[in-house]
Amino acid sequence: MDFTYEVSRALYSCEGALLVVDATQGVEAQTLANLYLALEADLEIIPVINKIDLPSARPDEIAEELEDLLGIAAEDMLQVSAKTGKNVESILQAVVDRVPPPKGETEAPLRALIFDSHYDSYKGVVAYIRVFDGKVTKKDIFRMMATNAVVEPVEIGILAPRMKVVDEIPTGSVGYIATGLKTVLECRVGDTVTLKTNGAKEPLPGYQKAKPMVFAGFYPVEGEDYGALRDALDKLQLNDAALSFEPETSQALNFGFRVGFLGLFHMDIVQERVEREYNLDILATAPNVEYEVMLNTGELLRIDSPALLPDENEVTSIAEPWMEIQVFAPDTFIGPIMELITTKRGIYRNMEYLDKSRVMITAEVPLGELIIDFYDRLKSISKGYASLDYQFKEYRVENLVKLDVLVNNEPVDALAMIVHRDHAYHKGQKLVTRLKDLIPRQQFVVPIQAAVGKRVISRANVKALRKDVLAKCYGGDITRKKKLLEKQKKGKKRMKMIGTVEVPQEAFMAVLSLDDE
Repeated sequence: MDFTYEVSRALYSCEGALLVVDATQGVEAQTLANLYLALEADLEIIPVINKIDLPSARPDEIAEELEDLLGIAAEDMLQVSAKTGKNVESILQAVVDRVPPPKGETEAPLRALIFDSHYDSYKGVVAYIRVFDGKVTKKDIFRMMATNAVVEPVEIGILAPRMKVVDEIPTGSVGYIATGLKTVLECRVGDTVTLKTNGAKEPLPGYQKAKPMVFAGFYPVEGEDYGALRDALDKLQLNDAALSFEPETSQALNFGFRVGFLGLFHMDIVQERVEREYNLDILATAPNVEYEVMLNTGELLRIDSPALLPDENEVTSIAEPWMEIQVFAPDTFIGPIMELITTKRGIYRNMEYLDKSRVMITAEVPLGELIIDFYDRLKSISKGYASLDYQFKEYRVENLVKLDVLVNNEPVDALAMIVHRDHAYHKGQKLVTRLKDLIPRQQFVVPIQAAVGKRVISRANVKALRKDVLAKCYGGDITRKKKLLEKQKKGKKRMKMIGTVEVPQEAFMAVLSLDDE
């Protein structure tokens, strides 16, 4: 879902595509989304039904489903088993017979599309290209049309299937250029490569700059790992132009980074890689989206953290990103899916049957609601059968407020969130209840409050650990007992004034599971 743009550029570089469908599962949301991308690129589609060797395979039913979808006769669909090798040769023959040869003008100025790239520590950024017009030779000096980076290649070659060095990549071919560039930010997917002198005037269509949609704070659990975390993110960014990060400071978590991702799936990948490949313990705060805030002065602010939201008296309106989603599921789960969309402030748009038992539900949902636990809950209520696809639609002005969390009367910036005013009380109450169980007891009473602006909307107290100061009084005068209790009360009051409350890591993840009940 998060990498649709990269997929679209790869498809644009082809003449044909294999549509591989699982004989047990049928067409899923992501398959259909990529199929539409392939049809938009005007590719020759060769449908292949795989895993026909499995006992639960339904190849003939799936063939009928694909016939309704594509208009290709069911008998023309290839039924194969990659595991046993059955009918695999027929796929290779179909590619030869059905996929047209590449087109392009040999004499025109060079235009080559970058459809992928990676960073090599010896050769710099290696750009994978499809040559549409002209040809690529080793002696040429190239220019990237979007970033204006000028490149003298280290080497050029083709993929056969491993990298093979050649002197020339002709029109219509796919190959690679080892650019020597130090970062993929200068060599973006979708950019057009041309010659520095006598280059093309117009780039190939469809280039977009990768724009982060989801933001989260990454903080090292150990303060001394801050430098190591910066190095890890720097190295990941060499291969991933969509990853962006900048330093940020939190009162609760000290020094860390605000990291931007294409979506929640992208965030999971980056977090796993930081922890596994670089052996770092990090704390990721709950993900946020980018809001457009209109101030009274007429200035438009873009903020990706609730902590950056100005005082509500200075704000005219707050707009949040809305996504158009498609959910594919068996029709027995329509009710629970509709209910989930409604609870996430979604707006139902359309429903159509793909076959006798599968439906596609189209709706619009705010991205802020989508990224928290929508996908997990969708899988739970549909017993794993539903699949989801989404794309950005627009920014919409909504009645949004900042929900602050105060622990021991101190605001914890990493727990603040931007919510719809109608949901603020409900979410504040749930969060306070959850935090009450997670924050450890101190020697003094710790109040936990949820507030919107200056108004506290929910409160709970974490009880104090008490010492029985009356244990030494076996009997005697009540005034003596009162005196001891008053002395203890004064001590607790003084302790509360200088005491600090350590907020555990689980508390920052509590935001992700507020809608579980």
